[in-house]
Amino acid sequence: MHRHVRPFFDASSSTFSYVVDDCAGTCAVIDPVLGFDQASGRTAAASLEAMASYLEANGLQVQWLLETHAHADHLSGASWLQQRFGGTLAVGSGITRVQRDFRGIFNAHDMAIDGSQFNHLFGDSETFAIGQLQARALHVPGHTPADVAYQMLGRYGEPDAVFVGDTIFMPDIGTARCDFPGGDARMLYRSIRRLMSLPAATRLYLCHDYPAPGREAHCFATVEAQRAANIHVHDGMSEDDFVALRTARDATLALPTLMLPSIQVNMRAGRMPPAEDNGTSYLKIPIDLI
Repeated sequence: MHRHVRPFFDASSSTFSYVVDDCAGTCAVIDPVLGFDQASGRTAAASLEAMASYLEANGLQVQWLLETHAHADHLSGASWLQQRFGGTLAVGSGITRVQRDFRGIFNAHDMAIDGSQFNHLFGDSETFAIGQLQARALHVPGHTPADVAYQMLGRYGEPDAVFVGDTIFMPDIGTARCDFPGGDARMLYRSIRRLMSLPAATRLYLCHDYPAPGREAHCFATVEAQRAANIHVHDGMSEDDFVALRTARDATLALPTLMLPSIQVNMRAGRMPPAEDNGTSYLKIPIDLI
């Protein structure tokens, strides 16, 4: 079955979101972004409005809103889109581990840690349909315990596109960090090798690109290109060498600017914490804890 992929790039967070449709009017939205200004505490829906205009202009029915993980660099716009277009909001079953890790950090006793904020939790290798398009969820933990990639299956069941979330980036950028709670560099290496075992022509659609000056942002690279040239996990890079490289690099990285706001919202499936008795929602900043 043919499929069409439309990328959307949010420059403020260097994030790619996608609309994937089955060429027959049904689609999934992957990793939508809700803008957030931390200084003022105001949200912004410009990126979501662009996606909404595209969905409406093309007469697409949203069947799925797919999160690849609980993002630490932007707020999810999945709940915003679901209120407008409907659809099943889903993530990998590892989200419960993320909720357990962060409920204590944010003292979020209001929040259940069973993933019930989402409409569906994907098990590893679980198959599903986007209209007439067949797809599969692949657990790819390492960046976080909840990371999942979404594999679109073409003719004869062969993968032709995989939306890999925060696992691997463009070959000249490398791979995702592994130093958040629940992260594991050794696990990420094995997850990436799983992706790299797919056919050489498979397109790996990325969640982020951070191009050097002079290069435009790209939303995908093939398995063949990653195996040949990824600076962190090209063919011949051993697991031990990758873990050493990734651990050393992570030790130099600051926390993402929006990590603390983002996790509080994204572990709740893109919803703000419950409003307090004055009708306002608040995001917490733990002091001397992270």
